[in-house]
Amino acid sequence: MKRNQLNRGVVSRIMYVENKDGDIDGAVARVGYVQFSKSGLTVYYRGRKLKRARGVRGNHVDLETGDEYWISGVKKSGSNAHWAESVKYIVDEEAVSEYQKARKD
Repeated sequence: MKRNQLNRGVVSRIMYVENKDGDIDGAVARVGYVQFSKSGLTVYYRGRKLKRARGVRGNHVDLETGDEYWISGVKKSGSNAHWAESVKYIVDEEAVSEYQKARKD
């Protein structure tokens, strides 16, 4: 796998995922486990295939719907949302313990 800023050379990682055009299964943003393609340019999350967009790092586009997403690593401070706006997010049930651990480190 090609190593980049988001995947850090791993296949699966806990990440902050925000839909700029709507919601993700009832929430504008979520924290959960994502998987990466072999090239590291596509992120898979909750059945969505999010391809990295050109331009700003972290921007992705859903290949099926065209919705835009912001994806970033989990921050210790908990301020995971994009700096330009603040949104409430949900932590996926299977990612709660990993999220709490990441916040403490």
